[in-house]
Amino acid sequence: MFSVIMASIRSLLKTLFDQLIHKDFHEAVAKMTLIDAFLFLIVHSIDKLGIWPRLPVILGLFYLGIRRHLHQEYNLFNVGRSAVGVRFNPMDYPYRTADGKYNDPFNGDAGSEGTFFGRNVLPVDQKNKLIKPDPMVVATKLLARRKFTDTGKQFNMIAASWIQFMIHDWIDHLEDTKQIELTAPREVANQCPLKSFKFYKTKVVPTGFYDIKSGALNIRTPWWDGSAVYGSNAEKLQKVRTFKDGKLKISSDGFLLHDKDGVAVSGDVRNSWIGVSTLQALFIKEHNAICDALKREYHHLDDEELYRHARLVTSAVIAKVHTIDWTVELLKTDTLLAGMRANWYGLLGKKFKDAFGHVGGAVLGGLVGLKKPNNHGVPYSLTEEFVSVYRMHSLLPDYLHLRDISAAPGPNKSPPLFREVPLPNLIGLRGETALVEIGFEKQMVSMGHQASGALELWNYPTWLRDLIPQDVDGRDRLDHVDLPALEVYRDRERNVARYNEFRRALLLIPISKWEDLTDDKEAIQTLEEVYGDDVEELDLLVGLMAEKKITGFAISETAFIIFLLMASRRLEADRFFTSNFKEETYTKKGLEWVNNTESLKDVLKRHYPEMVEKWMNSTSAFSVWDSPPNADNPIPLYLRVAQ
Repeated sequence: MFSVIMASIRSLLKTLFDQLIHKDFHEAVAKMTLIDAFLFLIVHSIDKLGIWPRLPVILGLFYLGIRRHLHQEYNLFNVGRSAVGVRFNPMDYPYRTADGKYNDPFNGDAGSEGTFFGRNVLPVDQKNKLIKPDPMVVATKLLARRKFTDTGKQFNMIAASWIQFMIHDWIDHLEDTKQIELTAPREVANQCPLKSFKFYKTKVVPTGFYDIKSGALNIRTPWWDGSAVYGSNAEKLQKVRTFKDGKLKISSDGFLLHDKDGVAVSGDVRNSWIGVSTLQALFIKEHNAICDALKREYHHLDDEELYRHARLVTSAVIAKVHTIDWTVELLKTDTLLAGMRANWYGLLGKKFKDAFGHVGGAVLGGLVGLKKPNNHGVPYSLTEEFVSVYRMHSLLPDYLHLRDISAAPGPNKSPPLFREVPLPNLIGLRGETALVEIGFEKQMVSMGHQASGALELWNYPTWLRDLIPQDVDGRDRLDHVDLPALEVYRDRERNVARYNEFRRALLLIPISKWEDLTDDKEAIQTLEEVYGDDVEELDLLVGLMAEKKITGFAISETAFIIFLLMASRRLEADRFFTSNFKEETYTKKGLEWVNNTESLKDVLKRHYPEMVEKWMNSTSAFSVWDSPPNADNPIPLYLRVAQ
């Protein structure tokens, strides 16, 4: 009798849901638990009204909390077999290993170098559509820069460099030994700097598992472990360490050292430019300063112990800066300010956490300091979809505006323009030579005072269409590449869903016509020219650039949903941010160092106090430095209403 009643209730609810929910989500909702179906109904109803960014902060957080829960349940897919066998004792490894192993107590290999990229969306086979439409046509007609568009005062070139610095920490695909070639079709050939180009395929590796049968391997460690500074394996680590007092190698004038071939000595040097090198050098200085502080406090610590503790602290500082500083500038709304601080400190806030420690679960106390890591039943990795939404090369301008820091500051601490340097002169091996000539402080001040590019259609740097790529050792390759065309191809090659299917899988309402995506009439006309009237063919990268932005967001909402899920996962799945985020692992001094650092501005003030005082007017080092400091708001953050 009971089962008959329950079946009747489910049938009634299904009828109700089918009426209230977009038809594209009926199948997904049918697989959800009853509670999750009701939660989805809440966010879906808000989505249909398009109002979540305008909700009062506390309601916006409620919406994002529900969304994150749903994605944790339905948008985490393991690739490859889960490890089985003997678990390791975390006490045997109270430090970050060179290759990322022994972080997850239930899976020693999780997140280590050479493990599979996971998935947020199930793979979509595109082997018959790799060149439909042709990637070089897409790049030429929809992506290539016509006129540089910037982000105003919101986001500067340090912010653009920072995200590449993070990419060098997290992700890089293992390549095949086979090359393939793309040739420009006649209709765009005269607009393409390269008429054809060769590149290495992504290596496809069998998973040995029946569900997702093949995948790609990540040759970097996807943990937030500072591997852009330390490297992702023991060989790299050996090269960057001094083996004295725990410190890393750096030149006497604050630059990265270079080998005999001019390649920088740092954790990851592939496909870099001097914006990234500058940040790598800064955090080597940060690591070494931590070593000095720990040595003064704990005389008994040897070189290896100092290095291990300093790496933990430096990695946590990087993660914290990204969480409550960089991301807050990227998504510049009160709701996301509250949300990112809640990720680190919890809703109870920093003052409460400083006074009483971590109280309550993830919501009240934050993800950092949880009693145990949480991977939501799926071994930790970063995902192919995460890689795809981090395609942000449009942030780069055509020129770096070098500033004269020998002059007196102008209005709002602005330095006069010295000269413009073409960005191609500042990448790779050529750039490393240029940085020594420019100097650290001039480079940092110049990037601070220059706005980054906007993530929009027709704003992808043209100079990246004739780019010299590098191998894993930072050495130039012979074959140039057309990077925007290559990025379009990579998403298809790696079976990443196209834009509309991507949105469906993330429980976002798909577009049914081009006008749903953008109000720009020229963009609509060009989209029709490239894709016809079939919105299902729209490439993800193009959709992310074309999509109407939420006010205050430098990225699309579609990309943000992946951030919402994975930014939290990077913290809560890592025992060094959860169960091992404590004095026994970090030392008391080390935890104080992390807790007292709130921003990149704090890091810069530690090492270059006069530079910050003289040239930075802004609150954040990631907004343009001559912008006014954030105004005080007497209304408590959680009680604010969206502007």
